[in-house]
Amino acid sequence: QVQLVESGGGSVQAGGSLRLSCAASANTDSTIWMGWFRQAPDKEREGVAIILRTGIRTEYAPSVKGRFTISKDNAKNILYLQMNSLKPEDTAIYYCAAHLLDMVAMWRVSSWHYWGQGTQVTVSS
Repeated sequence: QVQLVESGGGSVQAGGSLRLSCAASANTDSTIWMGWFRQAPDKEREGVAIILRTGIRTEYAPSVKGRFTISKDNAKNILYLQMNSLKPEDTAIYYCAAHLLDMVAMWRVSSWHYWGQGTQVTVSS
């Protein structure tokens, strides 16, 4: 069992930056793969960034590539998402995910077992 707690959300103007954190209760096989997803109002949850261990492999959604950076501190069991050049369309609740069940379908929400409660990010124009 792994508990995930996100923090760092808030309100910023377009062009600004935020860093999200996700504290995991344990560093186990369930946290080898971790990811960030987001859900905007009236939209489905979508993948943002995924990481293997501390960065052996990272994957990004096309909409955030070049602006967001995912990283992980294994010693502290914390996952990060550095978000730069934020746009109004980045407004959403951001969720941390762990324990990837299906590597082939890593962008699918159902492929992840553990979820945090989410943190709100609001970007104004």
